[in-house]
Amino acid sequence: MASVNKVILVGNLGADPEVRYLPSGDAVANIRLATTDRYKDKQSGEFKEMTEWHRVSFFGRLAEIVNEYLKKGSSVYIEGRIRTRKYQAQDGTDRYSTEIVADQMQMLGGRGGEGGGGGGGGYSRGGGGGDEGGGGGGYSRGGGAGRQQAPAKQSGGGFDDMDDDIPF
Repeated sequence: MASVNKVILVGNLGADPEVRYLPSGDAVANIRLATTDRYKDKQSGEFKEMTEWHRVSFFGRLAEIVNEYLKKGSSVYIEGRIRTRKYQAQDGTDRYSTEIVADQMQMLGGRGGEGGGGGGGGYSRGGGGGDEGGGGGGYSRGGGAGRQQAPAKQSGGGFDDMDDDIPF
């Protein structure tokens, strides 16, 4: 049976992106993303918030876009997959690190100070070589130069064009 590893997050950056470059020249950007769940406490009846922090990694052109347009407090929509890495700590114990590898990113919020990006700005990793096992594939923005443009309204097919007379 096939499996699915897909994550969708909407949250705010807790710090400015950290960017580094691999020996191949490909950019890697890491962010810390906060997501908040709100719930009603059954005992007290008060609404409470629980914040979860996620490590998110971006590669290639998407990493460069993150570095250029996002900053602490920016609101962002991210699609990607979970990856767990194993490493040895200085004391020799095995440690595990879980992160999200982003495939798509959409900047949310207004053009004002904290919002980060404007109302457009959807970007995704382009095609390229399969998994991130070796070398970087080609990464590209979802649109052409600049921000993506909203799709043109199509004539027909919308609710506004429907006839109010029902034929039965």
